[in-house]
Order: sequence, then structure tokens, then C-alpha cells
Amino acid sequence: MSRVFVAGHKGMVGSAIVRQLQAQSGVDIVVCDRSELDLLDTRQVADFFQNEQIDTVYLAAAKVGGIAANNDYPADFIYQNLMIECNVINGAHQADINHLLFLGSSCIYPKFAEQPIRENSLLTGILEATNEPYAVAKIAGIKLCESYNRQFGRNYRSVMPTNLYGENDNFHPHNSHVIPALMRRFHEAKQAGAEAVTVWGSGKPKREFLHVDDMAAASVYVMNLPDPVFQQQTEPMLSHLNVGTGEDCSIAELARTMAAVVGFTGEVRFDTSKPDGTPRKLLDVSKLHQLGWHHRIPLEPGLRRTYDWFLANQATYRA
Repeated sequence: MSRVFVAGHKGMVGSAIVRQLQAQSGVDIVVCDRSELDLLDTRQVADFFQNEQIDTVYLAAAKVGGIAANNDYPADFIYQNLMIECNVINGAHQADINHLLFLGSSCIYPKFAEQPIRENSLLTGILEATNEPYAVAKIAGIKLCESYNRQFGRNYRSVMPTNLYGENDNFHPHNSHVIPALMRRFHEAKQAGAEAVTVWGSGKPKREFLHVDDMAAASVYVMNLPDPVFQQQTEPMLSHLNVGTGEDCSIAELARTMAAVVGFTGEVRFDTSKPDGTPRKLLDVSKLHQLGWHHRIPLEPGLRRTYDWFLANQATYRA
């Protein structure tokens, strides 16, 4: 029986990884609430690893938030994420745990990276200013894993997901990302009998979206790859892997699909006075495809699954 610790098990990604692991035999899943284990406390984390005999770690814990939160609390975002990464990665090493997967973010890449974004775009240009502290912390997490691998022979790997959505997402009306934000707005418009929903921008920018259950499946897949296979597509200091669909859609296409999923029959309008943001953001996932993994959940079925969860959890979702 392999003891697997999932850090951040209550978050969208961590909870999906727990579901994925629960479907496997021979896995003893270990989770801890923040009241039981404060990942910002170096001593608590070190003692936890020394006492729990963990074999594998999935590091999905992080301080996350939207543009407003990143802009208002940059010190919190860089400090807390760096501390979580340092405590968990070094604590795992000190306890002689050889297998760890660090979950990052596509925001690690330069603001003007060539599309689709390849892994070797890392550290080739300036970052998006609004979330630079968070991105720097995630880059540090990649380099922590690579450095422990080089110096101590560990097997610490990193995966960088595209835009995620799904069960346990954050549906806050002001602080959520585009899919949960649109889902809630179309749902509330349907409930109110509104004639139209207005979406910010022209609708022309293109984005890539991955269901969180696919992300969890990819994470477990990458973690379980034999070393010789994993090393075919990575280098010691360029070891992270993009995780996505390799497909994108316009915001206009997303909005109209969302309206159909929710059952909103009014007009979808676009406010072209609002900013569009980056014209396109798509990850190159050819390395992951060559390693044998492809996503399985198309966007519309994934949105329907998410909306079903939203409807069943309206009393408890984060809002």
C-alpha cells in the first residue's frame, strides 16, 4: 500500500486528484485540514513528513485569486506560495520521500510568449504584471524541484495547467475566473428572466480550457511515468510539462456555449468598450501527447458536468 499525501485536497485541483486516486487500488490517501497542518509552518510540515511515512506527494496547495486579489495583496501571494513550496518540497526531501509532483500555472510564461506556448518559453521575457508575484513563486517551485533532483537525485516533477474549470471551482461574482463567472451570470440571468447578458470585450480573444478531472488524470499519469520515459521529453533544468487540450475557442464561442448549457435563451451581447486582454493564450502540449496522454472531456460536456455540480451545491459553493 502506497501512502500518498495530497496537499490542498479541498481546492478544485486537489479534490480532483483525490477523486482520481480513490479510483486506484493500492493507494492510501493522506489529507490534512489547515487546522491540522499549517503548510506555512516549517516545523509542522517537517514533523508531519517525519511521522507519516509518506511515499508520494501531490503539491496542489497554493494561495490563489483573481486579478484584484493579486493586485491588492502581492506580498501575500509571493510569500505564502514560496513558503508552502519550500516547506513541502524540503520537508519531503528531509523525510527521504523520493516522489513529488508540483502543480504550477501557465502564468509562469512571458506575457508576449509565442503561441502556442512551449515549455522552453520559460524565463525568456517579462511576466504579466498583474500576477507577477504569484508567477515568480510558481517558477521558484519548478526550480526547487529541479534543484533537489540535481543535487540529491530526487524524482520531483512539475506540471503547468492551462485554464482549469470544474467541480469545486470558485463562483464568486467578482473574484472568479471566466468560466465560473459566466456560468453564474447566465444562471442568474435565466432565473431573473433577463433579456440579455453582456460579456466584457469583443469576444474575439481565444482561450484554452481544461476540465479539472482531466488535469487530475494527467497529474497522476505524469507522476507514474517511469524515469526513462519521462526523461525522453524533459531536461534536468527544463523538466516541467504543459497540461492542456491543445485546442482553444473564442470568448464569444464560450459565452454562446455557456448560454446553451445553462438554458439562457436571451441575447448575448459584447461590450467592446471593455478590454479584451491578451489576444490568444494556448499551451503547446505536444510533449505530453508524445508521452501518451490526451484529454478526454470536451468543453461542452465538461461545462454541463460543472453546471450540474453548481446546481447541486448552490448552498455551499464559495461566493
